[in-house]
Amino acid sequence: MSRGKHRISAGQGRGLIVAGTVAAAYAAGTIAAKRLGYSFGMNVVVKCRSGHVFSTIWIPGGSLKSLRLGFWRLQWCPVGRHVALVHPLKDDEVSDEVRQVAAAHHDASIP
Repeated sequence: MSRGKHRISAGQGRGLIVAGTVAAAYAAGTIAAKRLGYSFGMNVVVKCRSGHVFSTIWIPGGSLKSLRLGFWRLQWCPVGRHVALVHPLKDDEVSDEVRQVAAAHHDASIP
């Protein structure tokens, strides 16, 4: 069995560049958002356009139950029982009372 040199075609090279650029953009955006006071993970407090507050899974670049629109997501609001644009709240904007309300209203557990 001979070992030949593996070459990356021009199309594969462009694909790798695009994938690397997208990954770098998500990483830079996540770092910037963390520095601005936003958190990510399993129980992130979010607010819908109608003002309802609930908790959800918010993972930058990943989503199975919502449509990502930049910093906003279109997803189900369990409080108002409607589909709405939602965004995360900064940690310092969330009081203990709001955090308790959000924890009582968690959406589906799929990211």
